[in-house]
Amino acid sequence: MTPSGTEGYAEKAGRLVKRYEALSFEEKHAPVLHLLPAAPASIADIGAGTGADAAWLASRGHRVVAVEPTAPLREAGMALHAAQPIEWIDDSLPALAWLHGREAAFDAVLLTAVWMHLDAAQRRRAMAAVAALLAPGGLLLMSLRHGPVPAGRRMFDVTAQETIALAREHGLRAVFEARNASLQPENIAAGVAWTRLAFRA
Repeated sequence: MTPSGTEGYAEKAGRLVKRYEALSFEEKHAPVLHLLPAAPASIADIGAGTGADAAWLASRGHRVVAVEPTAPLREAGMALHAAQPIEWIDDSLPALAWLHGREAAFDAVLLTAVWMHLDAAQRRRAMAAVAALLAPGGLLLMSLRHGPVPAGRRMFDVTAQETIALAREHGLRAVFEARNASLQPENIAAGVAWTRLAFRA
């Protein structure tokens, strides 16, 4: 069964692999690089896609768990980044049931281009699940997409204000907020923008 919010990704995995691997971690996450914990840290990349970010983090000495529910993307990532010690998990928001079953705390959690796939009720459940994964002082990095929804996808326009308020309810303090244009040519042409948010547990 396709997890809610992942519609359209398996069918276009071939094209998406190239897009996901085209931008470096430094390009995508430039505004928040200074917030990343020092290595070795325990990091969960939720909605890891092809694992480009997970691979970069692992190459810097972090212990990385890559969570990706779309099999073609996960399998491509496992092949592309086999040289890096990434632990791959088939799990999904809002519950993250498998990840929670490990009873592990993370120094950082990444939710890159993920949150807008969840409806309001799912976002409430997911924030509780994600907050529970963070160690004291742990970092949550999120990006929210704004712009037209690609055909076949499920997305919602989620504001920074809503997200900050929801995070606050679960003991997460906002430490960074910025809005930027997209870096990918297809998104630039469509007028897509992103909000970057960071929280501390």
